[in-house]
Amino acid sequence: MNILLLGGGGREHALAWKLAQSANCDMLFAAPGNPGIAQHATLVDLDATDHAAVLSFCAANAIGLVVIGPEAPLVDGLADSLRAAGVPVFGPSKLGAQLEGSKGFTKDLCARANIPTAGYARVTNKADAHAALAPFGLPVVIKADGLAAGKGVIIAMTHEEAQAAIEDMFSGSFGAAGAEVVIEEYMTGEEASFFALTDGTTILPFGSAQDHKRVGDGDTGPNTGGMGAYSPARVLTPTLEARVIEEIIKPTVETMAAEGMPYSGVLYAGLMLTRTGPKLIEYNARFGDPECQVLMMRLQDNLVTLLLAVAQGTLAAHPPVTLSPDPALTIVMAAQGYPGTPKKGGTIGNIADAEADGAKVFHAGTAMRNGTLISTGGRVLNVTASGPTVRAAQAKAYKALSVVDFADGFARSDIGWREVAREDAA
Repeated sequence: MNILLLGGGGREHALAWKLAQSANCDMLFAAPGNPGIAQHATLVDLDATDHAAVLSFCAANAIGLVVIGPEAPLVDGLADSLRAAGVPVFGPSKLGAQLEGSKGFTKDLCARANIPTAGYARVTNKADAHAALAPFGLPVVIKADGLAAGKGVIIAMTHEEAQAAIEDMFSGSFGAAGAEVVIEEYMTGEEASFFALTDGTTILPFGSAQDHKRVGDGDTGPNTGGMGAYSPARVLTPTLEARVIEEIIKPTVETMAAEGMPYSGVLYAGLMLTRTGPKLIEYNARFGDPECQVLMMRLQDNLVTLLLAVAQGTLAAHPPVTLSPDPALTIVMAAQGYPGTPKKGGTIGNIADAEADGAKVFHAGTAMRNGTLISTGGRVLNVTASGPTVRAAQAKAYKALSVVDFADGFARSDIGWREVAREDAA
């Protein structure tokens, strides 16, 4: 069949790489794509916000499946437009995508469905926000309600920092995302991510990962969209995974269906593993970035048939997802200045040499200029490798990273450090 993949980041490069491996994929189109995706797909000039143009392209090119990579088109309701036209699509409806599009919506759903999560307050103006701070201890978490590219979360260590964060958000620093703010209890524990496919009824686990949000080694500095990840996150034991499914994923899917908002796609649960068990931090309505890269590296199944089963509502007939037991690890190479204002236009070389020993370099923010690969964003490359242990995957990925020629880039030197420490102690 012909497939259309929407998006142009590292997540979409990983999806394109895996989709193109399927015998079910005849033609793979990607919009807008990137130079890495162009190795696997035909790039097309298509604006995902123009629903009519997307529908027209699907009709003209006999598209049998649309895969929506990023969150913005989902929150915009593109999946609804495609379903209404009879085009199979992997990704939730506009109502379903509220799980990511509004943190307040998700917190309220957790309250209704008795899903374990942090205590919270939803506020729509500065005065109410400052008043709502009183019952919360320190640290306290201040979140922009809407989509903020992974940067709308402030962990305030003092009342002054909390008040400044509130002023910042309501002053427009995060645009429309900060029109409403969620104040949350600070949870302690180790973070992990769990992924599950669902067609609105059936739930199919899709593995775990651990992201590294802080920009600096040792988890220091400001939050980013993610500086690296590894999979599986073994701290999320089989017993804990079973609790996550029963206490968090299942009631979410059942509640969404019961309330007329059936969720179809991938549910990405960001978790805090507290002393009393796993609690939901927040949901994403799409594969994580860079978690998708390590999941695709481990996936041993036909991705097309999996995503099509979700789109067609036939997931119950699909066998469990098969993931390699070998861990995978990815390191983000970011442009200097990230997560602030990244330096763009830096030249990149030696990608093929970096991949010579089996690593894979996914393009996240790149373009071709006069035949030269250049950086165009904050997160630029995802250097990814697998191995029999996390330490082995880490060594392989960092060896490949050392070969990449990107003078304007930087990376953390400790991706996977928690699990490596656990392996060494075992």
